[in-house]
Amino acid sequence: MINITIPTPDVTITKQDNPEQSNIYGFTDFHLITRDKGGIFMFYNDNQELLFVGKARKLRPRIKKHFNDNVSPIKLHRDEVSKIEVCIVRDPAHREIYETYIINELKSKYNVEKVYFK
Repeated sequence: MINITIPTPDVTITKQDNPEQSNIYGFTDFHLITRDKGGIFMFYNDNQELLFVGKARKLRPRIKKHFNDNVSPIKLHRDEVSKIEVCIVRDPAHREIYETYIINELKSKYNVEKVYFK
């Protein structure tokens, strides 16, 4: 049996109520997310339910794209996202494994691919 441990987040940003600074859907701390490293990211709602898990070679641009893109799986649910957790994972194979594992272990709500629990 393979034992996989979900990595501890390197960065967590939360949605702000009525932010005074420039923001994207209430998030003002995108600058805390690395621009040039790869990893996985998880979107949560106010009830700490996992909404979506993704992976990226460059984290910040990919996460921002989910809030601007018309084809994102969360495009109709962007307002639900209240917390974003980011884990740096350098190896692409490890990113793939973590993403699939987290989607199925924590039963991500809006991931449609790589789902084995339905």
